[in-house]
Amino acid sequence: MREQRFDVLFEPVQLGPVRTKNRFVQVPHCNGMGYRDPTAHAAMRRVKAEGGWSVVCTEQVEIHPTSDITPYIELRLWDDGDIPALARIADAIHEGGALAGIELAHNGMNAPNLTSREAPMGPEHLPVATWANDPVQARMMSKSDIADLRAWHRAAVRRALRAGYDVVYVYAGHSLSVLHHFLSPRYNHRSDEYGGSIENRTRLLAEVLQDTKDECEGRAAVVCRLTIADVDTAGGITRHDAEETVVRLDHLTDAWDFVLGSWESDSATSRFSPENEREPLVAGLKALSDKPVIGVGRFTSPDTMAAQVRSGVLDLIGAARPSIADPFLPWKIEHGHAEDVRECIGCNICVSGDMTMSPIRCTQNPSMGEEWRRGWHPERIRPKASDASVLVVGSGPAGLEAASSLGRRGYSVVLAEAGRTLGGRVAREATLPSLGAWRRVVDHRLSRISNDEHVEVYRESEMDEEDVLSADVTDVVVATGSVWRRDGVGRWHTAPLPVDPAAVVLTPDDLFGHPVERLGEGRQVVVFDDDHYYMGGVAAELLAGLGHAVRLVTPAPLASSWTVHTLEATAVQRRLLAAGVEIVTSRTVAEIGPGAVRTACVFTGRERAERADAVVLVTARLPVDDLYQRLDSRRSEWSRHGLRSVRCIGDAWAPGTIAAAVWAGRRYAEELDADPEADPERTQPFLREYTALARGNSYSRGLPR
Repeated sequence: MREQRFDVLFEPVQLGPVRTKNRFVQVPHCNGMGYRDPTAHAAMRRVKAEGGWSVVCTEQVEIHPTSDITPYIELRLWDDGDIPALARIADAIHEGGALAGIELAHNGMNAPNLTSREAPMGPEHLPVATWANDPVQARMMSKSDIADLRAWHRAAVRRALRAGYDVVYVYAGHSLSVLHHFLSPRYNHRSDEYGGSIENRTRLLAEVLQDTKDECEGRAAVVCRLTIADVDTAGGITRHDAEETVVRLDHLTDAWDFVLGSWESDSATSRFSPENEREPLVAGLKALSDKPVIGVGRFTSPDTMAAQVRSGVLDLIGAARPSIADPFLPWKIEHGHAEDVRECIGCNICVSGDMTMSPIRCTQNPSMGEEWRRGWHPERIRPKASDASVLVVGSGPAGLEAASSLGRRGYSVVLAEAGRTLGGRVAREATLPSLGAWRRVVDHRLSRISNDEHVEVYRESEMDEEDVLSADVTDVVVATGSVWRRDGVGRWHTAPLPVDPAAVVLTPDDLFGHPVERLGEGRQVVVFDDDHYYMGGVAAELLAGLGHAVRLVTPAPLASSWTVHTLEATAVQRRLLAAGVEIVTSRTVAEIGPGAVRTACVFTGRERAERADAVVLVTARLPVDDLYQRLDSRRSEWSRHGLRSVRCIGDAWAPGTIAAAVWAGRRYAEELDADPEADPERTQPFLREYTALARGNSYSRGLPR
């Protein structure tokens, strides 16, 4: 059924004592659920196994209380009490038809131990290397500490085998592992046999690999996840270090998984890194090893994947984000449906789940994280429960997803779009600098709709309430999006800014798809970013590229500060500064006049005047909900026109991310005709897992009498 040129992707690969069914590996990735939501985690991994991945891995799993990365919520294997949760995940992966992989990690200097309150450990006396710059130092590990670490790791391997795992990852990557810290000359300045030369710096990794191999012998494969280069950190691991490590330790592993030296660089967004950009960094390493090599590159093209294998760069195609966007990516390629792959757009909204300690989400795949909680599936949806017909007003991300999912259920759907172009905000934003990959959100849904006989699309069909009431449908969903505010109201200003009528004030809505004629050429432009996600930075980049002198003013300490959660904040600052944008932090725009603005310090309130031929306000958005409000006010007339319901979804209900809009469209489709009495015990909109209470009155143990 598949195209012959992809046959190479479906060859089995031997990993020590186990054998993969194809070359697709869902490499370890975090998901914001960890030890808190093990059943939801298991269901998510099971769907990926069902989708054809030959190996499906957990995220990093803490092996000991000294490896506690609170506040982040990862899996734990501190003691035998953690085995049942890990076993549930392994069992689910096996049920889906894949090998189960587990990534064991001692996070070393990346573990502030805020829950355990143990002193962090590393190769040196250094401050911890954490996201929050916690006011904690790691202590230099003694020889007895190293012996303890090896014992803890061996115990974790034994527990992982008891839990049923087939592949055990030894984690030495991303600056998130004590093994990386010992390998890196940036962190390791020891003068004993664990520091100095590459032979000494690899000693601990060699010992841990040997311990792991001894425990796993004949039962599970051992994979070493290794940093091959610190591309954005001075004094770190070099390509030469990686080559030496591979040559020295090749006999101790069954496969290599090569990563970069930071999560930010290894999981760069499409805005800053195209598909397979890292191939030059990986190329040639396979020639140094007798073992299979796994690598990632945000691969979405089957031809690129096949070329990686044929050219000898990789043996196994690793994926985290593409497996999130489409858990059935391997299945679709194998069964001749490569054109139906839901391609990752590289926005890293999935990463934000881990960074905000909330369940994983995906812009392209609204079922991600909802497999157990709501019973959603990326490829299946329950059939229609009535002969209802639905009018969807608006073809943005919420409207397209609602129409597509309703059509898949078998409902008769009419999609009405006021303009000529379908896609709403996504189609517009994809014209901005470096956001072209986001167009995939529209393209995937239009492809599905074009092949669905249940969905009719009408362009240039602006609807008023009379049109809707006479549309001869049973249900209406309003998905008319939002517009950017022109009055400066947002987080900092909750009332309109003082604006002189002669001032040139723009919003991002004025920037889409074409240069800004009102500005002329070579103007002084202030971009006021009180949104803090990507739009302020992208607007500044666009205007600088058009030749304007741009200052980005933000009340936050960084431009686009929320992009910390998508691993882009450093890249955003770097690109803006390279483009000549002046970044002015911790200031707000206080007043806008003709040719000037007054800005104020957010701490002291001190103001100053600055030249500005124009101001672009990136603050908040207003829902375009006029149609919904008018229909809602005529609720008494609905039954006369055969209407059962009118709902407002996506940005028209409450402006948010594109991922939130897509999710809202899926939710509407899932819940149409839902019977609230079908499960009388389910009183909440989704399932949740409850913490088991300790037995007896142990809460009083140790309290003073």
